[in-house]
Amino acid sequence: KNCPPIAPKYSKLSVFAHYPLIRGVFGLLYCSGSGEDSLDGLMRRNCPLTPSLSPRKRTTSQSKTEPPLLRTNKRTIYTAGRPPWYNVTGTTFKEAFVIGLCGGSASGKTTVANKIIEALDVPWVVLLSMDSFYKVLSNEEQELAAKNEYNFDHPDAFDFELLVNVLRKLKKGKSVKVPVYDFTSHCRRKEWKTVYGANVVIFEGILAFANKELLKLLDMKVFVDTDSDIRLVRRLKRDISERGRDIGGVIKQYNKFVKPAFEQYIEPTVQVADIVVPRGGENFVALDLIVQHVHSQLEKVSLILLCRSALASAHQGQPLPKTLSVMESTPQVRGMHTIIRNKETNRDEFIFYSKRLMRLLIEHALSFLPLKPVSVETPQGTIYEGKRLSGKRITGVSILRAGETMEQALMAVCKDIRLGKILIQTNHDTGEPELHYLRLPKDISEDYVILMDSTVSTGAAALMAVRVLLDHDVQEDKIFLLSLLMAEMGVHSVAYAFPKVRIITTAVDKKVNDEFHIIPGIGELVCLLKKYFNNQVWPDS
Repeated sequence: KNCPPIAPKYSKLSVFAHYPLIRGVFGLLYCSGSGEDSLDGLMRRNCPLTPSLSPRKRTTSQSKTEPPLLRTNKRTIYTAGRPPWYNVTGTTFKEAFVIGLCGGSASGKTTVANKIIEALDVPWVVLLSMDSFYKVLSNEEQELAAKNEYNFDHPDAFDFELLVNVLRKLKKGKSVKVPVYDFTSHCRRKEWKTVYGANVVIFEGILAFANKELLKLLDMKVFVDTDSDIRLVRRLKRDISERGRDIGGVIKQYNKFVKPAFEQYIEPTVQVADIVVPRGGENFVALDLIVQHVHSQLEKVSLILLCRSALASAHQGQPLPKTLSVMESTPQVRGMHTIIRNKETNRDEFIFYSKRLMRLLIEHALSFLPLKPVSVETPQGTIYEGKRLSGKRITGVSILRAGETMEQALMAVCKDIRLGKILIQTNHDTGEPELHYLRLPKDISEDYVILMDSTVSTGAAALMAVRVLLDHDVQEDKIFLLSLLMAEMGVHSVAYAFPKVRIITTAVDKKVNDEFHIIPGIGELVCLLKKYFNNQVWPDS
């Protein structure tokens, strides 16, 4: 207070850049609490960095979302990795081929569907059952169902609006949430199943052809025709052993509802079918014809390969996009790059300075998050004008495996952050990225997402990861792609496909060699860091 002002041209004072994030941190330090001015007093206060007031929680994702999986008697479907379903602009260029299977109750629709999947031999298939879309019953309807007096075979028993919306999103390759219906209690379970789009979608149900909007979404319509006596025997066995019904109730329900509904609503729809399959799953000739037809249709709209080599030559000579933010190359940053790029650097130094750079990168990226002004009262009774995150929350998503090395830096900076993982690996035969594993937190569509990969060369994996987030309804302008080092072509590929995604890195190198390694680059970062993160699970290819 009593010192003379510092003359600017003689000043040796350096004030740390006053980013909005820094103002937010000062707001926490100034927030009123116990009235103690000591550091211990400040540390004991419950001053939130984000709007959440909860204590620190588990940082790993608690979502039970799992990648689609179906095991047949010969092999496992879906585990070969999903190839790209989009073009260089990031938009879906091929809708899924949707097969509709209709037929009476217990006619063998699911058996036919599984045999088609097994014979198709395509890497990514989704089986959607109409049984999941029964309406939620009222208390009165629940009582009728318990007495076998409710008609589950009538069109009014199904939620066609939800069904059409789900199937439409699956056809576009997006992820959907499918209700799980409990046939014992006649209600939907609280937790819904998350299903991802696919090359082929097989939709089966007793009234699969009864709705005009549904018919528009079906590329191929198959009616499974099975003798009524056989269907009755199958229904008795299924409902008694699997759904806890008694034999009298099953027969009563069949005569009163199932048989009349089949004659009135299901059997007439055979007229719209492209193929009729008598005897269901035992008709191998019909199944072979269906598989051949599906293969011919898939070949007509065959995937245009999104090869890394194509990305490498797509945007040569163009200026770097405005959505790119490169950390200032201060002497400190350049010195750390010198250490981690030097092939003679030992393991401990490489790990230490890589982690330090990652921490600085995360801090730099957080300055781009939208913050709102907030006023807090300091322990001295004065008002401090600070900043606070204006969004709901932040979620981190790492592109396995190298992106996982950035998680510790993110967790060290962001309290209570949720984490997701996407495993994308290159198929060495096709040169294509393939989606092998996916685990994202619930309600990620509402979050700002920090997408992490240690290096980005052509941008093929980053493109797929961003497309996955968009398919989960994350807004494009809420995605921040962070990488320790990027090549110019990778920057161009992502920015061209997704112009609203913010790209943030510590450095951009100009070239990529024939093996798609960045030049001069860092090297195989994942191999160098893998030993350090030996306490984590690294999925195998």
